[in-house]
Amino acid sequence: MLERDTIIDSAKETINGERAADYGDAFWNHENIAVGWTVIAREALEKHGKITAAHAAIMMDWVKTCRLLNSIDHKDSYRDKVGYSALAYELEIRGRPPRTKS
Repeated sequence: MLERDTIIDSAKETINGERAADYGDAFWNHENIAVGWTVIAREALEKHGKITAAHAAIMMDWVKTCRLLNSIDHKDSYRDKVGYSALAYELEIRGRPPRTKS
């Protein structure tokens, strides 16, 4: 068996088993993600002219929020949300244009 077949088979087991149990129906989970990402992207584009690295981290936080809607006791998702929030702040600081000396 080719290595890619092993990876594909493992992915099928994960998305049809553990992930489906943890995160619920894939369609509704991704619909919820799309709604949040639309809001985040719209605000990012209106206020910053682009989606920044910090916005991407906020979007990942939203993924974790949507997953928690199905499994509100999923401890890993809470940990990941905290991590993405801290990372978003760090990325926002790193992405700021340098200040010029007057």
